[in-house]
Amino acid sequence: MEATINSGDTAWVLASAALVLIMTPGLAFFYGGLVRGKNVLNTMMMSIIAMGVVALQWALFGYSLAFGDGGALIGTTEFVGLAGVGPAVQEGTQIPQYAFMVFQMMFAVITPALISGAVVERMKFSAYALFILGWAIFVYDPLCHWVWGGGWIADLGALDFAGGTVVHISAGVSALVAALVLGKRKGIDHDEVRPHNIPFVILGAALLWFGWFGFNAGSALAADGIAALALVTTNLAAAAAMVTWVILERAAHNRPSAAGAAIGAVVGLVTITPAAGFVTPMGAIAMGVIGALIAFGAVKLFRRSRIDDSLDVFACHGVGGIVGSLLTGVFATTTVNPAGADGMLYGGGFGLFSVQALSVLAVMLFAGFVTAGILYGLKFTIGIRVRDDDEDTGLDLGDHGEEAYDANLVPLPTRKPTVEDAA
Repeated sequence: MEATINSGDTAWVLASAALVLIMTPGLAFFYGGLVRGKNVLNTMMMSIIAMGVVALQWALFGYSLAFGDGGALIGTTEFVGLAGVGPAVQEGTQIPQYAFMVFQMMFAVITPALISGAVVERMKFSAYALFILGWAIFVYDPLCHWVWGGGWIADLGALDFAGGTVVHISAGVSALVAALVLGKRKGIDHDEVRPHNIPFVILGAALLWFGWFGFNAGSALAADGIAALALVTTNLAAAAAMVTWVILERAAHNRPSAAGAAIGAVVGLVTITPAAGFVTPMGAIAMGVIGALIAFGAVKLFRRSRIDDSLDVFACHGVGGIVGSLLTGVFATTTVNPAGADGMLYGGGFGLFSVQALSVLAVMLFAGFVTAGILYGLKFTIGIRVRDDDEDTGLDLGDHGEEAYDANLVPLPTRKPTVEDAA
C-alpha cells in the first residue's frame, strides 16, 4: 500500500527542524561567552553565518549530493536546486519530502559551525566563510551520504541515530586539524584567557539542550515510541554527564564551575547522539557518565599540549562522538528498537562494535585529510590568519568594525561624598 502523509509525524519533524535551528544561535552564545570580550561578536558570527552559507549550499546542491540515489560514496545531481523535492511523501517515512529536506538542512548548518570553536580569536572571517562552504561540500555532504543516504557505511550496518559520526566526529577531528594548521593564538602561552561572560555560556548550553530534543528525537522522523525513547535518553545522558563533570571538577579543583556544568551537559548530549534511539534509559545514563569521564580527561590532556584548540572542540565533540559511537556497539539493544542491532551487553558479540569502530576510523581519516586540504588551499591563496594588530585589538573591531560592549556606556564606580566635595 502506498504510504500517505501523517500529520502528526509531519508536525513533529517540522517542529524538530525549528528546534535544531535554534541550536546554532545557542552555539553562538555558548562559544561567545567562552572567549574574550574583544572577540565575542566575531565568535558568534562564525556560528550565525553558517545559517546563511550552508543553508544555501544545501538547497542548491548539498541535499542532492547527500541524498541523491548515487553509489557508495556520493549522491547524484537529481535534487540540484531542490528539483524533484516537493510535498509528496518521503520514501520510508510518512512525512513530506520538504520536511525531511529542511530537517536535514539544520544538521548541515550546525555541523561546520561547531568547528569554529577551535579557531576563534585568530582566523580571518572571510577565510572562515569560504572554509565552511568548502567543508560542507567536500566533507559533510559525502559523509552524510555514507551514513544516511544509502552509502557504504550504511551498508555495513553501522548505527548513527542522529549524528555521532556525521556531525560530531567529523566536526571534532576537523577542528583539531584546523587548530594545527592555523597555529596558536598570539601570547596564549603566557596570557591568561578566561571566559568573559559565563551567563552567555549557560544560556547557550540551555538552548543547545532544548534544541537537542529535536536533534535526537526528531531523527526518528515520526511522532512515535522511538522518538519518545530518544528524548528520554537524550535528557538522561546530559544530566548524568553534567553531574559527573561537576563531581570531577570538585575533586580536581575543590569547586565546581558553572561553565564546567554547561560543558559537561553538552558532552553528554554529544555522547548519546549516535545511540539515542537504540539504547535503554539506564544505558543512556551509563553513556553520559563514561563520556564525561573520558572527555574531562581529554580536556586536561589537550590543555597541557602545544595544540591550541581554543574551546576544546575535539576533546568535547570529537572525543564525545567517538565514545558515543563506540559505546553504541556496547549498549544498543533490539529490545527497545528492533530496527537497530544488539551490542555486546545484549548478546551481539563484537559484530556491531567492530562495525562502529570501522565507521569511526573512516570518518576520522576522511574528515581530517580533506579538512587539511581545504585549509592549506585557503592558506596559500587568500590567507587564513588575521593580522597581528587585529589579533591584539580584537576581531570584533578588526573584522567587523563593531564592539559588543561600548566602554562609554559602562557605569563608573560610585563613592560616598567627602568633605572635600562639599567644599
